[in-house]
Amino acid sequence: MKKLFIDLEACSKCKDCTVSCSYFYHPDNNGVTDLRELASFSLICRHCEDAPCVKVCPQEALEKQKDGILKRYNMRCVGCNSCVVACPFGTIYPELIPYLVSSCDYCLQRADGKPPLCVESCPEKIIRYEEIEQDPKKNYFAVGKNLIVHYIPWERE
Repeated sequence: MKKLFIDLEACSKCKDCTVSCSYFYHPDNNGVTDLRELASFSLICRHCEDAPCVKVCPQEALEKQKDGILKRYNMRCVGCNSCVVACPFGTIYPELIPYLVSSCDYCLQRADGKPPLCVESCPEKIIRYEEIEQDPKKNYFAVGKNLIVHYIPWERE
């Protein structure tokens, strides 16, 4: 089964994302922002036991789920960036906490068989749509069923 693949290391180096999105329900959507947030909360976040980012949020927009991964409640988030400042490891990036909400449906229902628009429109070819599986030796990690992310994991000293 084909999955979206994002090289998060390379993606974080782009200054301005110009990727387009064909998310049906929101024409001005930037689904890549949603995918980057999901990947960062799943893989880059240190999953602190006593998560200061959750405690500092004035709107209770962040929640640490049972699996340790952060979830942001978009309708509560006011974009104050308190969580960004409170994170002791600097792993919550301000550009990943946008006020406007974007969504990604992985283009699973595309009838025309073409690759998703984000893949076609990414000038750096950081986003791909291909047959790929998780491979920790290559630093490829699954985030859900439809996304594979390349990133260099942190290691505890």
